Amino acid sequence: MDDDCPFCRIVAGKKDADIVYADETLVAFKDIHPHAPVHVLIVPRKHIRSVNDLTPADGEIVAAMFAKAPEIAQKMGVARSGYRLAVNVERGAGQVIFHLHLHLLGGWR
Repeated sequence: MDDDCPFCRIVAGKKDADIVYADETLVAFKDIHPHAPVHVLIVPRKHIRSVNDLTPADGEIVAAMFAKAPEIAQKMGVARSGYRLAVNVERGAGQVIFHLHLHLLGGWR
């Protein structure tokens, strides 16, 4: 855990968030600055700064993030209508919080 990381504080229950899913590996919560009608962030409990900081040992975490996305999309009501998954890597690509996270966006008509 990184005490300066807002996502670590959410994962640890030290910062409020609208959590839509949680298990021993991941926490998913609504983005406070949504870019779509449905905008959920899927984050690992383990602090990993970005995709650039992944190691082979993190493979199961990344797999879990993508494997749970359809279930979260179903729960949020966008699985059938469609959704996008996106990962921003580093500041130049729009990463603002430096804790690996997967954006699940959907709900457009």
